Amino acid sequence: MSAPGVLRGLYPEAAPLRSWRLTVSGGHELQVREWGAAAGLPALVLHGGPGSGCSPLLARFFDPALYRVICVDQRGAGGSRPAGETLHNTTADLLADLRRLRDALGIACWLVVGGSWGATLALLHALDEPGAITGLLLRGVFLARDQDLAAFFELTAWARWQRDDGALCAALDRLMQSGTPGEQAELARHWWHWEQSMDSEPATAEPPVELLLQRYRVQAHYLLHRCWLDTSPLLDRLGGLPAVPLRLLHGTRDRICPPEGAAALKRRWPAAQLMWIAGAGHAPTHPAMLGAMVSSLDAWAESGAFGSREC
Repeated sequence: MSAPGVLRGLYPEAAPLRSWRLTVSGGHELQVREWGAAAGLPALVLHGGPGSGCSPLLARFFDPALYRVICVDQRGAGGSRPAGETLHNTTADLLADLRRLRDALGIACWLVVGGSWGATLALLHALDEPGAITGLLLRGVFLARDQDLAAFFELTAWARWQRDDGALCAALDRLMQSGTPGEQAELARHWWHWEQSMDSEPATAEPPVELLLQRYRVQAHYLLHRCWLDTSPLLDRLGGLPAVPLRLLHGTRDRICPPEGAAALKRRWPAAQLMWIAGAGHAPTHPAMLGAMVSSLDAWAESGAFGSREC
């Protein structure tokens, strides 16, 4: 089934309620920004990447009169410091940070919204703290399986970085950690342009190379380690999810996180609602995806449910 017939636009851009920093383990300091109403429904937003950081755009899916939107830049990402740091930066560290964040905010439970890697982290957070989750809204879910990486790293486009033993992710991580500045900049720009070529809604301007290096240094580190999900695959762990509403939104033209992953998750967790967004790729800015996100969040604020539409 495609997106709802009536598409909803983004809410107006607004200044954050507040921006602050959270000190966590291993010498990291996270940037946290909050939007909306201080007494609104708490909603945690988890960005993708890994390493991308939270864009203010992500807060605009939420009605600012009804939600308290909490956006945290994960370790090494966005405004968090040290920028691009991979030491003491694992999936387990990120989960510990979310526990620390919720405690610092004094929030008993929250709606969790995530896209791509953020959807993965949202599921892991729900497994880690099932009592803290009221619902899950996930876009373009990434499962970190070998086939997911193979679908992205098309070898003809990455041949110059391919090692003889075929360990492409190891080669990318090594270069992002210890290559020359010129080599790192070349790889980061290639990575960004390849991502844009894979999406139906590409960005129009290349970000500064410093931001690309920060992002892809963290991302290469996580992909090398399969996001620490290789010994305990995410699909095999779904039995521990809390019995809360879970909606999956996935573009039918998503080439970065192929639709088969969302279908596999639905098979393993039949209670999930799976909504196919016709014509959408991976970006959240496709009009149909944007409309489905906003409509889902509006419905949640009104009734504590996402509605009954699914495939």
